Amino acid sequence: MLKYLIEKEFKQMRRNTFLPKLIILFPCMIMLLMPWAASLEIKNIRLCVVDADHSALSRRLVQKVSASTYFLMQPLQGTYGEALHEVEEGRADIILELPRGFEKSLLRGESPRILVAANAVNGTKGTLGSSYLTSILADYFRELSADGTLRSGIPAAAVAVPRITVDTLNLFNPTLNYKHFMIPALMVMLLTLICGFLPALNVVGEKETGTIEQINVTPVGNFTFIFAKLVPYWLIGLLILTICFALAASMYAFVPSGRFGVIYLFSFVFILAVSGFGLVISNYSNTLQQAMFVMFFFILVFVLMSGLFTPVHSMPVWARYITLFNPLRYFVEAMRGVYLRGCGIADMLPQLAALMGFAVVASVWAVRSYRKRQ
Repeated sequence: MLKYLIEKEFKQMRRNTFLPKLIILFPCMIMLLMPWAASLEIKNIRLCVVDADHSALSRRLVQKVSASTYFLMQPLQGTYGEALHEVEEGRADIILELPRGFEKSLLRGESPRILVAANAVNGTKGTLGSSYLTSILADYFRELSADGTLRSGIPAAAVAVPRITVDTLNLFNPTLNYKHFMIPALMVMLLTLICGFLPALNVVGEKETGTIEQINVTPVGNFTFIFAKLVPYWLIGLLILTICFALAASMYAFVPSGRFGVIYLFSFVFILAVSGFGLVISNYSNTLQQAMFVMFFFILVFVLMSGLFTPVHSMPVWARYITLFNPLRYFVEAMRGVYLRGCGIADMLPQLAALMGFAVVASVWAVRSYRKRQ
């Protein structure tokens, strides 16, 4: 009986002309486009400079800022008011104002006041743009101290300050490549969308077409019926994951530091959890629209509170407690752990145990919630 039910599921998928294309094209589009778009690296920030000093050191600073790949230099403005007008008109994002007497203050050993004003309507662009600019300014002053430019006019005793060298080592992602951070999370999102949405539309779709009535009059048990629904999504999910592995390796030269088998194990358990949850929603829904809206609500909450885009530890305390009931959180941690840190099963037993708990609860709930209606 189970064999024929599984065969029925695959025949229904094959008869749907759109579904096979979705299973192949959707992962390809996500893996090819999203790693470039879903990035917190902000570039092409429009910078407006107000140089009131017009000295050699101020021009040197402007040239250093303009050499950065993060900023697009706008025409120099004479006053802060003119630069602010550029921001108000939407032609600039950040203002850098170098005051009159900038060079004299530096040569006297004083600290000139430099103004950095950012348009904070887009908070991410304003914050990161100011941070980039502040880092460039700090590097500029270190260069002046190193080449002796600031020593003229300063007593020798004041110059003899110990120099501190800081070496930064970025663990697990030495180049700070944001794609390496996002690609494992995008794989999680793909499995959630495909293996969560499709089961949520499965049973309720049969209710609307009337084919469920033919199952209701057979002696098929609840467990057999739900298990036959889950098997195709296991295979689909593992196929999608394999496609993602191939695209990540070929397009971005990005392969996991750990073992593929560990990822497949976590994926197998996660697909069971999210597919079971989708079947629960399908069992309780009466129409496709109802199932779609309910599943969309839960997936939106799961994705936003999974640590996919923002770290869980950056969330408020109450939100961190909510994430404990989010299966995506544990799968994201597992994927990034295997891909970036080379973790094994022993390193992620808490995540595996949590996912297995979600899988058991979702599967049992799906079996118990299905009711034959004759």
